[in-house]
Amino acid sequence: MIFGIGTDIVQIERIAAILTRTEDRFAEKILGSDELVEFAQRREKSAERAVHYLCNRFAAKEAFSKALGLGMRAPMTWHDIQILNDEQGAPRVVTTGELGSYMVTKKLVSRVSLSDEKDYSVAFVVIEHAA
Repeated sequence: MIFGIGTDIVQIERIAAILTRTEDRFAEKILGSDELVEFAQRREKSAERAVHYLCNRFAAKEAFSKALGLGMRAPMTWHDIQILNDEQGAPRVVTTGELGSYMVTKKLVSRVSLSDEKDYSVAFVVIEHAA
Protein backbone atom coordinates (compact mmCIF):
# COMPACT_ATOMS: atom_id res chain seq x y z
CA MET A 1 0.00 0.00 0.00
CA ILE A 2 1.35 3.42 -0.93
CA PHE A 3 2.22 5.64 2.02
CA GLY A 4 3.25 8.67 -0.04
CA ILE A 5 4.71 9.95 -3.28
CA GLY A 6 6.99 12.86 -3.96
CA THR A 7 8.68 14.52 -6.89
CA ASP A 8 11.19 17.30 -7.27
CA ILE A 9 12.86 19.10 -10.15
CA VAL A 10 16.13 21.00 -9.85
CA GLN A 11 17.65 23.52 -12.24
CA ILE A 12 21.25 22.35 -12.64
CA GLU A 13 22.61 25.84 -13.32
CA ARG A 14 21.21 27.09 -10.01
CA ILE A 15 22.88 24.31 -8.00
CA ALA A 16 26.16 24.76 -9.91
CA ALA A 17 26.16 28.44 -8.95
CA ILE A 18 25.50 27.61 -5.29
CA LEU A 19 28.28 25.03 -5.34
CA THR A 20 30.72 27.55 -6.79
CA ARG A 21 29.68 30.25 -4.32
CA THR A 22 29.88 28.00 -1.25
CA GLU A 23 33.13 26.22 -2.23
CA ASP A 24 31.69 22.73 -1.64
CA ARG A 25 29.96 23.54 1.68
CA PHE A 26 26.64 22.98 -0.10
CA ALA A 27 27.70 19.48 -1.22
CA GLU A 28 28.89 18.70 2.31
CA LYS A 29 25.53 19.84 3.72
CA ILE A 30 23.46 17.77 1.28
CA LEU A 31 25.48 14.59 0.74
CA GLY A 32 26.14 11.77 3.17
CA SER A 33 29.60 10.24 3.62
CA ASP A 34 29.27 7.59 0.89
CA GLU A 35 27.74 10.12 -1.49
CA LEU A 36 30.61 12.55 -0.87
CA VAL A 37 33.10 9.86 -1.89
CA GLU A 38 31.20 9.25 -5.14
CA PHE A 39 30.88 13.01 -5.71
CA ALA A 40 34.67 13.42 -5.41
CA GLN A 41 35.32 10.49 -7.75
CA ARG A 42 32.98 11.92 -10.35
CA ARG A 43 34.52 15.37 -9.98
CA GLU A 44 37.97 13.92 -10.76
CA LYS A 45 36.58 12.76 -14.10
CA SER A 46 34.32 15.71 -14.88
CA ALA A 47 33.07 18.72 -12.92
CA GLU A 48 29.83 18.56 -14.91
CA ARG A 49 29.22 14.92 -13.92
CA ALA A 50 29.74 15.85 -10.28
CA VAL A 51 27.21 18.68 -10.47
CA HIS A 52 24.63 16.40 -12.10
CA TYR A 53 25.25 13.81 -9.37
CA LEU A 54 24.69 16.43 -6.66
CA CYS A 55 21.55 17.72 -8.37
CA ASN A 56 20.10 14.21 -8.64
CA ARG A 57 20.75 13.53 -4.95
CA PHE A 58 19.32 16.90 -3.91
CA ALA A 59 16.16 16.31 -5.96
CA ALA A 60 15.80 12.75 -4.62
CA LYS A 61 16.09 13.86 -1.00
CA GLU A 62 13.55 16.63 -1.54
CA ALA A 63 11.17 14.17 -3.25
CA PHE A 64 11.68 11.67 -0.42
CA SER A 65 10.85 14.29 2.23
CA LYS A 66 7.66 15.12 0.35
CA ALA A 67 6.67 11.46 0.05
CA LEU A 68 7.32 10.96 3.76
CA GLY A 69 5.12 13.98 4.50
CA LEU A 70 7.53 15.57 6.97
CA GLY A 71 9.40 18.03 4.82
CA MET A 72 12.96 18.67 5.95
CA ARG A 73 12.39 18.25 9.69
CA ALA A 74 13.15 15.49 12.18
CA PRO A 75 13.59 12.67 11.74
CA MET A 76 14.37 13.70 8.13
CA THR A 77 17.90 15.07 7.78
CA TRP A 78 20.16 15.47 4.77
CA HIS A 79 22.73 13.02 6.13
CA ASP A 80 20.33 10.30 7.35
CA ILE A 81 19.31 9.58 3.77
CA GLN A 82 21.68 8.64 0.99
CA ILE A 83 20.87 7.79 -2.59
CA LEU A 84 23.36 5.10 -3.55
CA ASN A 85 23.58 2.87 -6.58
CA ASP A 86 23.09 -0.89 -6.37
CA GLU A 87 25.28 -3.42 -8.18
CA GLN A 88 23.43 -2.80 -11.46
CA GLY A 89 23.72 0.98 -11.12
CA ALA A 90 20.10 1.60 -10.14
CA PRO A 91 19.55 4.24 -7.45
CA ARG A 92 18.33 3.07 -4.07
CA VAL A 93 17.45 4.88 -0.86
CA VAL A 94 19.51 4.08 2.23
CA THR A 95 18.32 5.55 5.53
CA THR A 96 20.25 5.60 8.81
CA GLY A 97 20.04 7.20 12.23
CA GLU A 98 16.67 8.45 13.45
CA LEU A 99 15.27 8.37 9.93
CA GLY A 100 16.31 4.74 9.50
CA SER A 101 14.63 3.85 12.81
CA TYR A 102 11.51 5.76 11.78
CA MET A 103 11.31 3.83 8.50
CA VAL A 104 11.69 0.48 10.30
CA THR A 105 9.18 1.38 13.04
CA LYS A 106 6.58 2.51 10.49
CA LYS A 107 7.44 -0.49 8.25
CA LEU A 108 8.13 1.74 5.27
CA VAL A 109 10.17 1.01 2.15
CA SER A 110 10.97 3.41 -0.64
CA ARG A 111 11.77 3.44 -4.33
CA VAL A 112 13.43 6.23 -6.26
CA SER A 113 13.74 7.14 -9.92
CA LEU A 114 16.20 9.78 -11.15
CA SER A 115 16.58 11.50 -14.47
CA ASP A 116 18.60 14.42 -15.71
CA GLU A 117 19.25 16.36 -18.87
CA LYS A 118 21.42 19.33 -19.65
CA ASP A 119 19.36 21.83 -17.64
CA TYR A 120 17.32 19.84 -15.09
CA SER A 121 17.38 16.91 -12.69
CA VAL A 122 14.15 15.18 -11.69
CA ALA A 123 13.44 12.67 -8.94
CA PHE A 124 10.35 10.64 -8.15
CA VAL A 125 9.94 8.71 -4.89
CA VAL A 126 7.30 6.24 -3.78
CA ILE A 127 7.14 5.15 -0.14
CA GLU A 128 5.13 2.04 0.63
CA HIS A 129 4.10 0.09 3.69
CA ALA A 130 6.23 -3.08 3.73
CA ALA A 131 4.27 -6.28 3.21
